Amino acid sequence: MTVSASRPSGHHQLPLLPTHPSSRSASVCHFRCGDACAQPVPNPSDNAYFGDVLRASLSRRTVLAGGAAAVVLGSVTREVVQAPAAAAAHGGSLRFDAIDPVPRTVDAVTVPEGFAWNTIIKWGDPILPGAPEFDFDGQTPAAQAGQFGYNNDFTALLRLHGRNHALLICNHEYTNDNLMFRGWTSFSAETVDQIKIAMNAHGMSVVEVSRRGSRGTWRHHERSRYNRRITASTPFAITGPAAGSPLLRTSADPAGRRSLGTINNCSGGVTPWGTILSGEENFNQYFTVPGPPSDPKVATGYARYGIAGTGREWYRADPRFSTANEPNEPHRLGWIVEIDPFDPTSTPRKHTGLGRMKHEGANISIAPDGRVAAYTGDDERFEYLYKFVSRRTFRRGGSRWARKHNMRLLEEGDLYVARFNGTPSPEYDGDGEWLPLTRDGESAVPGMTIDEVLVWTRLAADAVGATKMDRPEDVEPSPFTGKVYAACTNNTSRTPSQVDAANPRAANKDGHVIEISETGGDATSTTFSWKILIVCGDPNDPSTYYAGFDKSQVSPVSCPDNVAFDRAGNLWIATDGQPESLGYDDALLAVPVRGPERGRTRQFLAVPTGAETCGPVVGYDDRTALVAVQHPGDVSGASPAAPASVFPYDGTGQPRPSVIQIRRADGGAFLA
Repeated sequence: MTVSASRPSGHHQLPLLPTHPSSRSASVCHFRCGDACAQPVPNPSDNAYFGDVLRASLSRRTVLAGGAAAVVLGSVTREVVQAPAAAAAHGGSLRFDAIDPVPRTVDAVTVPEGFAWNTIIKWGDPILPGAPEFDFDGQTPAAQAGQFGYNNDFTALLRLHGRNHALLICNHEYTNDNLMFRGWTSFSAETVDQIKIAMNAHGMSVVEVSRRGSRGTWRHHERSRYNRRITASTPFAITGPAAGSPLLRTSADPAGRRSLGTINNCSGGVTPWGTILSGEENFNQYFTVPGPPSDPKVATGYARYGIAGTGREWYRADPRFSTANEPNEPHRLGWIVEIDPFDPTSTPRKHTGLGRMKHEGANISIAPDGRVAAYTGDDERFEYLYKFVSRRTFRRGGSRWARKHNMRLLEEGDLYVARFNGTPSPEYDGDGEWLPLTRDGESAVPGMTIDEVLVWTRLAADAVGATKMDRPEDVEPSPFTGKVYAACTNNTSRTPSQVDAANPRAANKDGHVIEISETGGDATSTTFSWKILIVCGDPNDPSTYYAGFDKSQVSPVSCPDNVAFDRAGNLWIATDGQPESLGYDDALLAVPVRGPERGRTRQFLAVPTGAETCGPVVGYDDRTALVAVQHPGDVSGASPAAPASVFPYDGTGQPRPSVIQIRRADGGAFLA
């Protein structure tokens, strides 16, 4: 394997909150989600837990000892694949040898032998005219507004002029203020300028990139007419049935149709018409709530979304972030947003039809009748999996008029939430149904208006009896089979009373990946079947499951987060939490989902200490993979005076979230 490492020692300690896992960085929770894991679970409904369904399914699986092992599911025996030696050596269609897991203290990017990596763009690199070069000790709000943002997450690469010119699009989820500013102690001690810098470091970036031939390395263009920064202050149009709702109106926007900014953008997706979808996730932590709302419905909504406390105190730079000033402002965040990266003058949009929640992202499938389905997960413990089905149909062809039509597909349609049932079949672990929340522009939930369903979608899903799940994050349909893969990252809050000895485990720290098959292969269907692809964790743990593959030949994977597909149909999994769950740096792994190597998980990459693996791009071509290295050096006690990482090793002596490229050193293809 190839590594590059440097790790200074000595750290300033951030205190752990009482219910933080003792092995987890307090900084990770504090800055990413506003200490959500230290708060009570904001889902008081009596709906079924996905663990109840999964437990019933996995309790039917017994690994038989001796000879050719087998998995028994109901009355059906499934053979566990014993990989042939040749396949083990050559890795099937994947042309790399799996690397060993990397201890979480290693400050290195680790890739397989025969591969190399390079940095494409870093936090603070100038991308707009007039933006200065990055100066860690000379940051200003104006500079950051023209520079690449912080904590890059979802990443997309869209062809521009031939395959060697492209647009790189990145989300900037949140900021680690303690690693950005020297002497940082608390949000309340930040200056107004520091708050404005953080606000401008959120959002999204669009950057032109190019390479010299398909074997070359991608380089970003500091000056391009396509380059763009979208921040916490960029104007957005509000679309869909809730646009104009009284729940979305503020003093600055009495019509409720135009909002400012997008924040905590986590994952996303690329639409078939060439736009980007991005999910607003932990938006609640940015608001200061001096007192409970006078309207009891609004108070219930606040509680269900965790809107409470002092937050990041952004109201000191912008009064709309205090609910005393604007009680409806929190309702204007938590949406799926769509941007057109090819038109830097276009107004991005927030699609209310897809519901409001802590969206991880959204990904599109085109149904046989031409309508599109958008799948999305709500990334919090015991939350739900959703699907939006458009009213209009997709128009093929590259004409301007077809694209203009397609860009309105997410404005009208029906919203559903998933209920998983445990009824097994010879091929599946269970079945399920999509429960309607909206239908034909009206509420399908008794006692709730269409506005209330879309603004307080969690409450609507509670009411119809959706299935509680373990932090459903990225949800992506395979472009080859149409099957949908949902990454459930973990749920350490699951108690023994909610599970039993048959699995899943109480305090589920490792997560799992679910494979969903829509009835008839139709993404608009209201029923589906499902099976477990992977029950994650140490393969030596008997409770883990790797699609029936021989676990002596798999790499461990824990806390699956982002997923993506390569051009051969293999699923790639980016992890978020392995340092705490397994003691390893977070990773990128590949796993075939079809054929004799289904379930054979292989680790391709490890990111530096304290970092999360985000936004893998593996389907652009066969010769390049991109990874967003998020929050490097984010470990308890780290600070600019004592950094835990100096990735990307650029001489600044400070960690800088960056997008990197990985390729074969000989320029060859990843896939056989």
